[in-house]
Amino acid sequence: MAEIRIGIVGGGYMGKAHSVAYAAVGGVFDTPLRPVLEMICASTPASAERYRKAFGFARATDDWRALVNDDKVDAIVIASPQSTHRAIAEAAFALGKPVFCEKPLGATLDDSRAMLAAAEAADAIHMTGFNYIRTPASQYARQLIAKGRIGDVTWFRGEHTEDFLADASLPATWRTSGDANGTMGDLAPHMINAARALIGPITQLNAVVETVHATRPGGTVTNDDQAQMMCRFENGAQGHLFFSRVATGRKMGYAYEIHGTKGAIRFDQEDQNALHLYTMEGPEAERGFRKILTGPAHPDYLPFCQGPGHGTGYQDQIIIEAHDFLRAIHEKRNIWPTFAEGMEVNRVVAAALSSAKSGAWVNVADF
Repeated sequence: MAEIRIGIVGGGYMGKAHSVAYAAVGGVFDTPLRPVLEMICASTPASAERYRKAFGFARATDDWRALVNDDKVDAIVIASPQSTHRAIAEAAFALGKPVFCEKPLGATLDDSRAMLAAAEAADAIHMTGFNYIRTPASQYARQLIAKGRIGDVTWFRGEHTEDFLADASLPATWRTSGDANGTMGDLAPHMINAARALIGPITQLNAVVETVHATRPGGTVTNDDQAQMMCRFENGAQGHLFFSRVATGRKMGYAYEIHGTKGAIRFDQEDQNALHLYTMEGPEAERGFRKILTGPAHPDYLPFCQGPGHGTGYQDQIIIEAHDFLRAIHEKRNIWPTFAEGMEVNRVVAAALSSAKSGAWVNVADF
């Protein structure tokens, strides 16, 4: 059993989640590499020190360059704003260090391409943080589809809907400024990743992107509140994706429905420990969706709990990510979702934004 010293850039929402995950992952999965919380970076010395004490890091800094270049930091986790991702990743890869980067991979498609190129040039381990697709239920859905349990997929409907900005009286913040912080930069990547993971590459799309509340107390909104797109997948299936941060009543609406020639699958992240499966089997009078509660028989569930139906939560998704990243480092091979997946998701976002401006169908490969 060997130690690996972790440096995390960012101590806020996702910085805390990753800090907790690396403190717990060794015990949950009995990993051959045991993480040590070596250094955390935040925007000021005071906040960095506060996070250090709260999360149990050995050291703190307000300079990400100091963290990346420190000889005692073996692997980097990027949990800072999208605009910082590229510079941090490129600096880490220049030293040959493994990098885990939160989604979206880059603030732009060009950033994502450059980050992937840097990772490949360094022959370094790289992973993008798409946590929701790692729930035991969604992992099982992928297995069912791959095994042909619902036949050939003909239709996919996916959404990532929340309501944290549904109230028009909420003030303008950093979230309401800049494309990278809009719904297409923030929520859309998760469901685009889900669509690609479950069905395959998106080849064509036609999108509508809009701002619902153009002004808020304190300023003008310069990015999008909601978007939708029709799409065609490489395997011929049709699809529709919807993303919104103003979907009143939706708290974690990462949901999908998939129809195939022999059955169908439904999932909703607000009930993340259940998967609904329909199969064209048995008498018509007895057919219908059945609710499958996740348990030890499903992927990555058993390390958390031996009881079926007891369930996993959001933090457990991040622990599963940490396990995957450590396994990739230990086995010296990249494990999906890599920076290549992050870049492809960014490509779909870029295509959708272009389609929304032109009002036309576009080919994703053209971006």
